[in-house]
Amino acid sequence: MTIYHWIFVALATLAEVATLLRVILRPHRDPAARLAWLMVVIVLPGLGIPAYILWGDTRLIRRRRLHGLAVEAALPRPPADPGGPPQVAATPWQPPFALAASVNGLSATAGNSATIAADNRAAVAAMIADIDAACASVHACFYIWLDDDSGVALAQAMIRAARRGVVVRVLADALGSRQFLRSAHWQAMRDAGVIAREALPVGNLAWTLIRGRVDLRNHRKALIVDNAIAWCGSQNAADPEFRIKPRFAPWVDVMTRWHGPIARQWQYLFAADWIAEGGDDLSALLRAPLPPAQGEVVAQAIGTGPTVAYGAMNACFAALIHAARRSLTITTPYFVPGEQALTALVSAALRGVAVTLIVPRRNDSRFVAAASRSYYASLLEAGVAIHEFLPGLLHAKTMVADESAGIVGSANLDRRSFELNFENNILFADAELARALSARQHEWLAQCIAITPEMAARTPLAKRLWRNLLAMMSPLL
Repeated sequence: MTIYHWIFVALATLAEVATLLRVILRPHRDPAARLAWLMVVIVLPGLGIPAYILWGDTRLIRRRRLHGLAVEAALPRPPADPGGPPQVAATPWQPPFALAASVNGLSATAGNSATIAADNRAAVAAMIADIDAACASVHACFYIWLDDDSGVALAQAMIRAARRGVVVRVLADALGSRQFLRSAHWQAMRDAGVIAREALPVGNLAWTLIRGRVDLRNHRKALIVDNAIAWCGSQNAADPEFRIKPRFAPWVDVMTRWHGPIARQWQYLFAADWIAEGGDDLSALLRAPLPPAQGEVVAQAIGTGPTVAYGAMNACFAALIHAARRSLTITTPYFVPGEQALTALVSAALRGVAVTLIVPRRNDSRFVAAASRSYYASLLEAGVAIHEFLPGLLHAKTMVADESAGIVGSANLDRRSFELNFENNILFADAELARALSARQHEWLAQCIAITPEMAARTPLAKRLWRNLLAMMSPLL
């Protein structure tokens, strides 16, 4: 061997050792993910080392991450009762609320009202009505914004608001909304006075990959009007026909309209994103007096992302699952739960909770669909009822426990939502709202096919191998 060969071997060995040390020492890594990456780097170092550099760490560009953490630490939290609302004290829901409070330093709020939009188009119409009625401010954040009927109608409502003197600030994810950001509608908003910014700009793709992960996205969906009304759910600024993926249409979402103190927590999450992307300081809005009580719903915002030190959204989902005593119904388009949530679901079913999981029959991600079905056999064996939605892509992310409490928002029951994306959900406790959301879940359930143990057992061997392989690879993502 020549000196150059020895130098190459030495550098390759050094790179492998350094990568292995990073895999082992990286904090807050799920053990399954740590083991999976160790095996890939050891067995296939030529592939594993660059793969880990590009995708192994859930890291933002360092400057962006540190700036985001500083912004979140400096922002004032909306005033709240530090003891939490008495409505959840000494109930099964107190532990999930206590855990959620640790994520962003936001306490549970009482005195909220909430309504559920009838469907995607009704949600857009109602959001536009709120924007048209705005007096002071409109803030919006969408992962995907399309230049279709709904996307354009929302943009035009923003333009009308800005022209009559309302301060309008909008965030759109640089990757999810990339076509809209280049459209005439985005420029028209800016020309009208809308303050519009890209969330997590990509810029030069190669340089972005070197500095951080390009697939860490702002997946949040939010609208806050006059610091008092908030919209939360799964719907993007797009038609249900979702023209960029029409063969999976219609996309079926759920959007909830909130009025009361919870809107101020939604404002806090928007402010953190806005300032981190170079926007102006919104602290004054967070210090303003809270809106008066509008109802009896107890609610708490949960905002997670790559800046959070641990899988907080995963833990909050698991806490609510563990708190269920009678029934638990979950809808999610992407089901790759990881050990914590999977164990919670199996445990709930085994202790007698009627657990129902609703997922789409046709999924826009073949890999996620295959990985999801790898869990069917163990879930069915534990007693979980699994149903696949037939008419389109059920995109709603909902969880209702005992028809008394629940979670609704942007986060899927998958590793990407738990560890990679910026997500926003609302945890709530209120029987009336829970029953209304449960009724919507049962409407979807009526349009499903039930998956039986016999159906799962008839899966061909090759397909089972493929699905299990993808599920094994999920910790790498």
